[in-house]
Amino acid sequence: MMRRRVFISLLGGAAAWPVAARAQQAARVPIIGVLAGGTPSSHGQLVAALLQRLRELGWIEGRTAAIEVRWAEGRVERFAEIATEFSRLKVDVIVTSGLAVPAVRQAASTIPIVFAGASEPLAIGLVASLARPGGNITGLSLQQTDYAGKRFELFREVLPELRRLAILGSVSARGAMLEMSEVQAAARALGIEVLTAEIRRAEDIAPAFKTIAGRADALYVCPDGLVTANSIRINILAAGARLPTTYIFREDVAAGGLMSYGPSFPHIYRRAADLVDKVLRGAKPADIPVEQPTKFDLVVNLITAQGLGLTVPPTVLARADEVIE
Repeated sequence: MMRRRVFISLLGGAAAWPVAARAQQAARVPIIGVLAGGTPSSHGQLVAALLQRLRELGWIEGRTAAIEVRWAEGRVERFAEIATEFSRLKVDVIVTSGLAVPAVRQAASTIPIVFAGASEPLAIGLVASLARPGGNITGLSLQQTDYAGKRFELFREVLPELRRLAILGSVSARGAMLEMSEVQAAARALGIEVLTAEIRRAEDIAPAFKTIAGRADALYVCPDGLVTANSIRINILAAGARLPTTYIFREDVAAGGLMSYGPSFPHIYRRAADLVDKVLRGAKPADIPVEQPTKFDLVVNLITAQGLGLTVPPTVLARADEVIE
């Protein structure tokens, strides 16, 4: 409850800073645009971590900065709309993440952009190099294919009898597709049958589960904003199909998933605030190196495990950063 109150107070400050008041102050305070790919429920704590760190660095909404927060709610078409709105508002920097990053860069090509987590930014052409990104963009890379094998290995520790694996991912997210290929190869090398379920929009999720149900023993979920915004729906369908799930977001496990392993996203969003601070103080995104994850979290939901009749090995629980029970 305390974390929720902190989140409301932080975002409340941003929301209470009306456009008219912002316009009056625009000559003397920078404007920070924050585009969250999901909803306040799915991404709220991450945005709160960003705003808290900005406050620590002296960027206080309504006083030393104007902060405009927008929620895409997992709708891909909203990315360009919000970026265009930020262009009209003449924001000084945009913070976003995931699948929204390429769309924002295309729609706001002259505004500095800091990404709080992007999948394989070098592989998908977002930056010229990690050391010198070039252009108007920098941020933190998820490098998710680098630890996909580790996530799969942890999943197999919980499910040693795994024989048939379903992998769910959005075809619009290049990083998700790269990770899907990585896990496919790892699973097949172990003689595990693989079934892929590719989605483009929220309406594709239920039909995808119809193709999975009864044909898989577990579900590996590749991350992107669409998946995260619909994790409750995915978890309900997975529970109905008796499928254990693995994610990279802790929030997806709190919403009913079995386990997650991946970068600490609150830490990533706090680091993104540090990069925003550099940009607002005059540094060019082109010269700010892209950072890679340094802190990883393993989260296990024992309530979900019990519902599925699974016993999580003590060796996994001993390594978990958080156990939900």
